[in-house]
Amino acid sequence: MSSAAAPTTKTFGKSTRSVPHPSEKAQKWYPAEDEAKPRQVRKAQRSWAPRKSLVPGTVLILLAGRFRGKRVVLLKALDQGVLLVTGPFKINGVPLRRVNSRYVIATSLKVDLAGVPEAKINEVATPKYFVGEKSKEKASEEAFFKQGEKAQKKEVSSSRVADQKAIDKALIANIKKVDLLPSYLASSFSLRKGDKPHEMQW
Repeated sequence: MSSAAAPTTKTFGKSTRSVPHPSEKAQKWYPAEDEAKPRQVRKAQRSWAPRKSLVPGTVLILLAGRFRGKRVVLLKALDQGVLLVTGPFKINGVPLRRVNSRYVIATSLKVDLAGVPEAKINEVATPKYFVGEKSKEKASEEAFFKQGEKAQKKEVSSSRVADQKAIDKALIANIKKVDLLPSYLASSFSLRKGDKPHEMQW
């Protein structure tokens, strides 16, 4: 253990006085900026449990993103608040995609998932499935001047199209068994003047 420096004794005329050690004196000047402290990074991820209303087969309303306002079917709850949903694509144009659970409204309506291949859902639910393919083309002078031209439509891989059809086939068959359900999923959700979302029954 390091002990504090002992004060020194000095004589001033007829009196003696103890003077603190120079190392204990207050500094006259201070740095203009605070010293940067290393940022603490939380490595341990918190366990996430989906809301009770987020059950596979539940019809959700998307509140953000490209397909906001669309009604989709929940297929599976993934890690860290991510949900795997589908339109189905043939009904409302929403493909297999991941959405944040914070930006959805769970309705009381549920779709039967009987017959939907669970192995295919688990395959689509892997993190690597939605990683986009990196373009190998390098930026060139010719590509720079072509920016103003009409962009070509991005082609979807044949494997994704096959996965979409395999999952939607059984799902659409179950949806058609319920009256007005296809048209309900095809319609978009929106609020009008005077609507009170907090009083609505979803």
